[in-house]
Amino acid sequence: MIEGIKETNFHFPNQTGFYSGKVRDIYFFEDKLAMVATDRISAFDVILPRPIPYKGQVLNQIAQKFLKATSDIVPNWISDAPDPNVSIGLKCDTYAVEMVIRGYLAGHAWREYKEGKRVLCGVALPEGLKENDKLPEPIITPTTKAMEGHDEDISREEILAQGIVPESEYIQLEKYTRALFQRGTEIAAEQGLILVDTKYEFGRFNNEVYLIDEIHTPDSSRYFYKEGYEDRQAAGEKQKQLSKEFVRQWLIENGFQGKEGQQIPTMTDEVVQSISDRYIELYEKVTGEPFEKQSGTNVAERIQKNIKNYLAKH
Repeated sequence: MIEGIKETNFHFPNQTGFYSGKVRDIYFFEDKLAMVATDRISAFDVILPRPIPYKGQVLNQIAQKFLKATSDIVPNWISDAPDPNVSIGLKCDTYAVEMVIRGYLAGHAWREYKEGKRVLCGVALPEGLKENDKLPEPIITPTTKAMEGHDEDISREEILAQGIVPESEYIQLEKYTRALFQRGTEIAAEQGLILVDTKYEFGRFNNEVYLIDEIHTPDSSRYFYKEGYEDRQAAGEKQKQLSKEFVRQWLIENGFQGKEGQQIPTMTDEVVQSISDRYIELYEKVTGEPFEKQSGTNVAERIQKNIKNYLAKH
């Protein structure tokens, strides 16, 4: 098994800054940035100890495909992709919220509901729902965008009261979020999938709202297989899904939920390989295209060379 790329530490001409997130390493320049999708994997806001081969390529190429497929709804930040793991585009001023939208009661929303909560981020939920039930209509449940540590649920009212986003702009973000989710739902349906929930991030450039980061990838979205969904719900069975939830479930089963004092379970070669296989499966299922594995040797060297060549020409 090839080793995934866990981190990068490049230095480019005219570079003005660097930021390492949970998954992406970002190189800043005067008016643009280069975003490197590494093979790091995080769950419960904790970066796990081993990278997942090809995960960064999967995320980067899915995001590029869906940013292109939604550019008629809202402009996005990407301008070029000089490497399978790299996107280059506009350096936007980021809004300090993530716009989470949910069409079904799954994941975090279900865990909150199961504990008896009937209001999530200021949105009331009906009684009598089961895990993975379709909601009466999609709901927006924003979170704060933490530079480190945990993102926290926040309501529309709190966002406006705290002045995190001006009301007129927040209304625009909500409108874009619903339109993007509708488009994502339609694209997923064409591939026999249900887009369960996802998140979008936005920024501003020249006083215009842009869609930033990535969209509709397994790290930011949850998908169910459409075939058999209703039968599984009726029988009270677990849904067959494509998302990062299987990683969270593996951690939960091994006694880890990111809480103080808990130890991350050992990631064997078999576990790493199975996660890599699931990411590739999701790529092929979501895009409807075969995944072409890029060279596994000296990945960091390849990425650095391709960014350097791009910068020299632009």
